[in-house]
Amino acid sequence: MKFPKDRRSFLKTAGAALAIPPLTKVPEAFAQAVKPRPKITDVRIIPHKLIKEIGNIEPAWALGRQSTFRIGGGSYMEIHTDQGLVGIGPELSPNLLPGIKEYLVGKDPFDTEEHFKNLLTLPRAIQYRGITCVDIALWDLIGKACGQPLYKLWGGGKDKVPPYASMIKLSTPEERADLAVQLMEEGWQAIKLRLHHESMKEDLRTVELVKKAVGDKMVIMVDPNQANYREGYVDWDYNRALKMARELEQLGCYWLEEPLRAKDLESLAKLNRATNIPIAGAEGDRILNDFTRMMRDDVFDFLNPEVLLLGVNNIRKVAAMAELFGKQVVPHNGNYRIGVIVHLHMIASWPNAPYIEILHDPPIGAYTHHFAIFKNPPLIDKDGCLPVPQGPGLGLEMNPDLIDNG
Repeated sequence: MKFPKDRRSFLKTAGAALAIPPLTKVPEAFAQAVKPRPKITDVRIIPHKLIKEIGNIEPAWALGRQSTFRIGGGSYMEIHTDQGLVGIGPELSPNLLPGIKEYLVGKDPFDTEEHFKNLLTLPRAIQYRGITCVDIALWDLIGKACGQPLYKLWGGGKDKVPPYASMIKLSTPEERADLAVQLMEEGWQAIKLRLHHESMKEDLRTVELVKKAVGDKMVIMVDPNQANYREGYVDWDYNRALKMARELEQLGCYWLEEPLRAKDLESLAKLNRATNIPIAGAEGDRILNDFTRMMRDDVFDFLNPEVLLLGVNNIRKVAAMAELFGKQVVPHNGNYRIGVIVHLHMIASWPNAPYIEILHDPPIGAYTHHFAIFKNPPLIDKDGCLPVPQGPGLGLEMNPDLIDNG
């Protein structure tokens, strides 16, 4: 090839010499791999049979009320497609079904950001049984369409996650210590205690007895449930929170969760600056900008966002922001069932998420009662970890024996 002296002539000559003939045919293997994306054909609510009433517990966050634990009961949602794929999501409010169905039928399930934005216009869209359930079902569909578990689509490299046993009731120090030993012997690595007894002495005694019972074999978190005012509660003011934080630090507690009102970010940031024990919170927040402020102002060391309030895309944004700010993320419980499984996939894909919260206060409040809705539920293994389901999407099938077919 003879090189011309001027640049324009050179480029013209080189382009002609190096030109690659256009492809006249798409390679067969590539053509087979590229398939049209599914279209949504139906949205349904599927009821569960009530198999057994286990019993009642008075939750520490709702004193004076009773929470009933069952095997079965309730429902879940399904999103169907023209390719035979079905995505599952948590229990959806029946009032929202007509509007969701009218909007989604005919749509591409991959357009999750667009769907979430448009469904926000529905009345009471953001609630525990709202459009975040739809968001989860859409992502389950996406995983199934791609043939991969969600944590792998999100870049996850962890196949199992250590859970902490999140206590449900406010109990006596002696009973909590006995239960902590039982959990430790079953392989659990961590426990979260509920503390808002009448006196600081009783709160501290609970931690002291648990610590004495398990030594350094279990991580201990503490949650006094002070985020919202509730009648009949023991209220923590700033001084009590500060004293407790310093005492709990000496006892080696992993974190202190929601020690003050959720909206009092200034006092929470002040408490965080005044103590060395990590402060956790933000489980009830629905607004992304609020999380930005919490991180910027160093309000929390551990953030506890909830997928059933934020949705899949938004909670993943919170986790990414937290990583940039050097914060840890341990999502709020996920409401016992499918929400927990979504959190499991997320945590397996996040580098700044050390634990998953599992509400587990046996025998009545055992997590296995709720997981009975699944045909193949993940269960705590001998190492005290929860394995991430390996099937596509959420990786779980619903237990056919619990589905109410009418």
